Formats: sequence, C-alpha cells, structure tokens
Amino acid sequence: MDTIFQIFLILHIVGGAVGLLTGLVNVIRKKGDKNHVRIGKLFFFSMLTAGLSSLVLSVLNPNYFLFMVGVFTLYMVGTGNRYIQIKIRHQNNQPKRLDWAISITMLTAGVVFICLGTYSLINANSFGLVFVTFGLVGLLFVRQDFKNYTGRAEAKNFWLIAHLQRMMGGFIAALTAFLVVNAGHLPSQIPGFLYWLLPTIIFTPLIVSWSRKYEVKKE
Repeated sequence: MDTIFQIFLILHIVGGAVGLLTGLVNVIRKKGDKNHVRIGKLFFFSMLTAGLSSLVLSVLNPNYFLFMVGVFTLYMVGTGNRYIQIKIRHQNNQPKRLDWAISITMLTAGVVFICLGTYSLINANSFGLVFVTFGLVGLLFVRQDFKNYTGRAEAKNFWLIAHLQRMMGGFIAALTAFLVVNAGHLPSQIPGFLYWLLPTIIFTPLIVSWSRKYEVKKE
C-alpha cells in the first residue's frame, strides 16, 4: 500500500508542478495562438493527472480537503476542455451526455461541500469557510453550464468564455494546492485557511476582466 501511495504522490506532485508552470505561462503570454494551444494541452493533461491522483491519495489516506481540490480541479479542466470540443466537434454546439454528467457530478459535490463546510463552521472550525467557498463557486459554474447547454447563454461565444474561466479555475486550484502544501514555509501570521482562498480572491478579478474583454453579446 505504501508503494502505491508513493507512486500516486509522485504523479500528483509532477502533474501539479507542470500544471502550475504551464498555467502561469498561458496566463502571462498571448492568447489563442498555436503555442497557447500546445501549452494548454500540456496544462490540461498535467492537471488531469494531478486531479485524478489526488482522488486516489485522498482515499488511500483519507483527506477531505485533498478530495475537494481533486473534484474541483477535474471539473474545471474537464469542462474547460469540453467547451472547446463542443465548439470544434459538435454540430450546433450541442453538449453530450458526458457534459451533463460532469456538471451533475459537480452539482452534487458542491451541495456536499457546502453542507460539510456549514457543519464545520457550526463546530467552530474555520476551514469550513473553504468548503463553503469551493462549493458555492462550483455551483455557480454548474448554473452557467445549465444555461449554456439549454440555449440560454448570454454570449455568442459562450464556449470561449467558459473555456477561459474554467482553465483559470484549474490554475487557481493548482496554485491553491501549492500554497497549502508549502504553508509551513510561509509567514505564520497568515491564518492557514487563507492560503486556500487567496488564489481565488486574487485571480477572480482577472477572470471577470478577461470575460468582459472577450465576450460577444447576443444581438
């Protein structure tokens, strides 16, 4: 069992590190060119590896926080990639059963996260705020999925906006995991639960700004 754990731990670390680096590169550099696509694919597969391995690790060594990050990461990069596939491969930009399944899974997980977070807060555990935040963010994105999948998207290029937002969400998850793991080497004056929320607080305005910049409203 220890050997299996170590293998998945290595996969998780490598996937997370590559995802963090490639994600940072695509955040900084020009969007939409061939290099962006190539780096984005590497980011996707790296984060997929990190997310899947985190679920396995959270089962081998029970850890609710690791499980939450794994679910959130897989949902974000999964839907981020699927929105591009919907645009390229599917007639009339129609979602498939896989897309609905991913969103419904996140819907269920989001409700569970909020319930766990509320229970923790009631019992004076401040980390409950992390669960509630991730749960609410997940549900907001699921709501967006349902609107997009049922033809009620507010933008013509909803697939591009959703892709941008989801991939940024995956990057936020990678950065969050990095900060939490290395919290012992960071200023002790900062409460531990803030490391779970800082990337979301910092990068959400950037996501909003880019979404407004690239969005094409329906006439």
